[in-house]
Amino acid sequence: MKFARTIRFDNSDDNVFPQAAQPGEWAISGAFAFADLPPDALIGKERQAFANGFLGLSSFGRSTFVVAATITPEQLEAAESVLARHLLSEYGAPNLAAALEAAREETAFISDLCAEVRPGVIFAVSRSVNEAGEIEESFRKIDQPQSAPLVPTQIWGIESDDG
Repeated sequence: MKFARTIRFDNSDDNVFPQAAQPGEWAISGAFAFADLPPDALIGKERQAFANGFLGLSSFGRSTFVVAATITPEQLEAAESVLARHLLSEYGAPNLAAALEAAREETAFISDLCAEVRPGVIFAVSRSVNEAGEIEESFRKIDQPQSAPLVPTQIWGIESDDG
């Protein structure tokens, strides 16, 4: 089974999100965190988290990119449990059973997103609010051909002035 895991190329997430996820966290879309917020209430780093951030399941910080990775059933169960407790404590789920059901829906969504790609494919998310006030998400895949090895290429040279 595949699932999303946070990845970083630089430290920009530390600068654009209220809290950045750490590299290697299991992650979900996390759009539910914005479900009850009017779009005009989101400004600055919160707006960026809404527009482009996946939710890490260890720190509950945001990540611009996730990568498809293999997850064991035990790791998935642990991620669902952590998310359920978070939904209970931070989002007012009525009880642990309801929170676990919601957590499983969230993890199933991201697992389905990653299911048809090979491990290593990177995803980015873009969110907006439509005219009906509903959150819309689109996901972009960034895939490198497996058969194309990285080959160092000289892009300039130094020549002396006298020859």
